[in-house]
Amino acid sequence: MLLLDRVSKQYPGADGDLLAVSDVSLAVHPGGRLAITGPSGSGKSTLLSIIGGLEPPSSGLVTLDGVDPHAGNAATRAAFRNRRIGFVFQEHHLLEGCTALDNVLVPALAAGRVPLDLVARGSLLLDRVGLGPRRSHRPGELSGGERQRVAVARALLLSPRLVLADEPTGQLDSRTAADVTELLCDLVVESGGMLVVVTHDAAVASRVGEVRRLLDGRLEP
Repeated sequence: MLLLDRVSKQYPGADGDLLAVSDVSLAVHPGGRLAITGPSGSGKSTLLSIIGGLEPPSSGLVTLDGVDPHAGNAATRAAFRNRRIGFVFQEHHLLEGCTALDNVLVPALAAGRVPLDLVARGSLLLDRVGLGPRRSHRPGELSGGERQRVAVARALLLSPRLVLADEPTGQLDSRTAADVTELLCDLVVESGGMLVVVTHDAAVASRVGEVRRLLDGRLEP
């Protein structure tokens, strides 16, 4: 279960502190899907970074299955993120010199040599996202939608408890965006994990499930 308890984030500025996220509390249960909407500058990406353990809150508490992703040293935090949280960003961040399958296997490289069972899972995930025949293609040989599908498969390789997606369809046409969103939702639910999507697209948000709006750093009821 994902829990946020009165989470805030502020940054120092020349004219005083800038409050990016203000007193946000929420809960996502296993199998849950949440879309957070709001205009640019409302704090959506900052909130997602806090949830994912990439940026610490100024106050409040985040826990994933009872564990604070911000606790411990840098190595401990990185290991927790790698095993428990999958990320999908607007920019797919694929390695241009690597094949689709190699890109999917990137999260497993932290442990050194990739075991055969994870190679098989990566290949299966590419089948599930409709890219089985293109597993040997490099990003430059794939369309924008195909590259984002590779990113979805990569995020799910280690069966994370939580998948976070930050504007994952922002550079896709509406039909491809709908396909990628449905695929992401289906695969996360099948794994029994949780999904949080940040988007400004109302159509994408409605496909995810529960929708909450963030405005000026505050989560509306």
